[in-house]
Order: sequence, then C-alpha cells, then structure tokens
Amino acid sequence: MRKDSRLSRVLHILVHLGAIDRPVTSEKMAEMISTNPVVVRRTMALLREANYVTSTKGHHGGWKLAKPLADITLLDIHNALGEGSIFTIGLTDEHSECVIEQAVNVALKDVMNEAEALMLKRFGQITLNQLGADRIFSYLNDV
Repeated sequence: MRKDSRLSRVLHILVHLGAIDRPVTSEKMAEMISTNPVVVRRTMALLREANYVTSTKGHHGGWKLAKPLADITLLDIHNALGEGSIFTIGLTDEHSECVIEQAVNVALKDVMNEAEALMLKRFGQITLNQLGADRIFSYLNDV
C-alpha cells in the first residue's frame, strides 16, 4: 500500500518558507521534497486559495507565507489540501452480504473513526511553528 506523503511534504515546505524571508520558486521547493515543480504548484495553489500562502510572478517571484507559522495548524493544512481520511487502509466490500465481513467492517470503522477524530483534534492543537522548532532553528543557525 502506497503512503500518502502530501501533508508531510507540504509541512516541510511551509516550515522552510517560515525560515526564509524571500519568495521561493516552485522549482526550489520541488528540489526540497524530491518531486516535480508542477506538483508543487498544484499543491501550493490549494494553500493560496485558503490564504496560507501568496505567490508572485517574475524574476524575483515565488511563494511566501501569507500568515505567520504560529497562526497555522496542522488541521488547517490538512483541510486546505482537501485530505480525506487520515488512514490509507480501507474496508472491504467485496462480499457485502457476508455477516463476518460486515462485523469486521463495523469494528474497523469504529476504531478508525475514533483514531481519526483524536488525530484531527490533536492536529488542531499543533501550530506549524511548533514543528521541531528547537531542531530547526539550531540547524538554520549552523548553516
């Protein structure tokens, strides 16, 4: 099963933007997270629509934060990306008439819903400036 790493990649970019006092190009961000600049532009456009970043065109253009990291939570970004379920595991419905499959699905669904609610609650309590701030700023001071 393939992991969805879009949230963690975007958080990586946003924390970098918080530490850099100039616009950053999609190409540079793509290098940071080992992906294609088109993927970065599509993803950043979602964040621009939600007013978390701005973009400027031209020679010195790029992406910048529209809000301080302290004003953005993990939940904000999760929601801006239009993420569905936190979990990539799913329930089966191949044998929907089978009472055992139904019982398994009910048990799994209840547990996954509980865990997801807890994670989303916690996401709402964590601002982006809290993401490893001590490590990040000591790293940036060493660079």
